[in-house]
Amino acid sequence: MQVGRLKFRGDPYIWFAVICLSLIGLLAVYSATGSLAFRKQGGNTEYFLFKHALFLFGGFFLMYFFHLLDYKYFSRLSQLAVIISIPLLIATLIFGNDHNDAKRTITLIGITFQASDFAKFAIIMYVARYLSKKQEEMNSLKGFMVILAWICSICFLIMPENLSTSLVLFMTCCLLLFLGNARVKHLLLLAGVFAIAGAIGFSILLKAPDNMLPGRATTWKARLEKYVGGDSTEAFQTVQSKIAVVSGGLWGRGPGKGEQSAYLPEAYSDNIFAVVIEEYGLVFGGLIVMGLYLLILYRSIRIVLKSPKAFGALLAVGLSFSLVLQAFIHMAVATSLFPVTGLTLPLISMGGTSIIFTSASFGVLLSVSRAVEEQDAPADQMKGDNIVVA
Repeated sequence: MQVGRLKFRGDPYIWFAVICLSLIGLLAVYSATGSLAFRKQGGNTEYFLFKHALFLFGGFFLMYFFHLLDYKYFSRLSQLAVIISIPLLIATLIFGNDHNDAKRTITLIGITFQASDFAKFAIIMYVARYLSKKQEEMNSLKGFMVILAWICSICFLIMPENLSTSLVLFMTCCLLLFLGNARVKHLLLLAGVFAIAGAIGFSILLKAPDNMLPGRATTWKARLEKYVGGDSTEAFQTVQSKIAVVSGGLWGRGPGKGEQSAYLPEAYSDNIFAVVIEEYGLVFGGLIVMGLYLLILYRSIRIVLKSPKAFGALLAVGLSFSLVLQAFIHMAVATSLFPVTGLTLPLISMGGTSIIFTSASFGVLLSVSRAVEEQDAPADQMKGDNIVVA
């Protein structure tokens, strides 16, 4: 019986990449949560698989709904979202749930919520809106400082408990400022201030006694020291990740045959790329996953170049760049190219809020793509190009 017709518009390659990454994530999460299932669910290994599948299912329909909306609605939505994100981040710092000595989630109405995911989504949309509507103001230092104040407020509130996410978000916003025609001298001034502050901060971090460092600063210091200190001081997580990558080799051990997921801390989230390589190898696991993210970035750039409106172009590049940059940092950590960061792999790592807002980001990206597609093609041709599922 036919119950309806779903029309999938927008870039088909992005749809393809999202579906492939989601399926890879299902397989990887099922393999990586075995030991977690025995610790918390009495050996029910399907529990986390179904939980992850439920979030992917919800995220998929959110993405589908968002891609049908006119992306211009997100310009207005961003104003409210960025204002809401400030108290949410403050509440998380004060009342958040402790996990691995970090307060990254808060429980609202019985639902565990990661405020930083919402704040990332909100500030990227807001920066795109500001840059598209305030071009004249961006020529002045005052206009530049206004949007920079919003960016820094969000990033500084995320930073105490999630430094890596804060840095990825700041880099994404700086890219948007550059593409949004911010004055070069203002950007150079920002880069200079950031470089000096970073150098001073790292010097203090490495030289100060641990008992004088606030919050998670001791964790940042330990990660940096272990990363540059040689094999003898490598963190347990780094060692296990290397073993997983080496064990996988070119072709992998095979689906479900990985062994390091039982030893890797947070194998289902922070280290899931190592699990993928161990089971599917560098060729079928590593390169394919990297290729899918690069495909998303490439198709997003095409959307940016074809978008007739500045807001759509900035929105597309901001959302896609932040997701792909996060993915490649995660993969660099898994292969010991970067120190441990705690960043998840979008659509593949197990998660709740992260999957929802990643899906929302792809939905907005596809909404921009749909608008470009509808402008370039006649209405009758667009009707024929729709992917229809009965």
